[in-house]
Amino acid sequence: MKEIAIKETLTVKTSHVFPPDTNNHGTLFGGKLMSYIDDVASISAMRLSRSPVVTASTDSVDFLAPIKKEESVCLESFVTWTGTSSMEVFVKVLAENLFTGKRTIAATAFLTFVALDDDGKPARVPNVIPDTEEEKYLNRTAEDRVKTRKQRKKASQELASFLDMDKPWE
Repeated sequence: MKEIAIKETLTVKTSHVFPPDTNNHGTLFGGKLMSYIDDVASISAMRLSRSPVVTASTDSVDFLAPIKKEESVCLESFVTWTGTSSMEVFVKVLAENLFTGKRTIAATAFLTFVALDDDGKPARVPNVIPDTEEEKYLNRTAEDRVKTRKQRKKASQELASFLDMDKPWE
């Protein structure tokens, strides 16, 4: 199977944080940031697979610091690990005060995507080759996240089997 350097999947998006993007606390809406995260992560996944992809899971979005009005928000994403058709994508979110240049890691996220073939079935993806220390660390620690992800999915499936879809909300 073909191998691709992780750096080939790097996707970067930078945006101003304007007043309509913020909540009543003057910070970026979490949902808006989550949309940005899914957007850049899907591009990284498609850069690796060169095929359509679907989001299989958003494993975590950890909000570490607020992103304030009039700052910039920069998202960096890349594929950290691959299975047969699945890809783990890491997203690092930075807030920057454009007047002082101070940058803060505002959030981190892990998402899983599945590559699809022309019939909408899972398609094989190339392996990734880490180069930097950050890439090597994320690649090396991916197996534990994969195990946790599989356990969480199984628990979600068990929960879904107990939920009553016919009962109207009260």
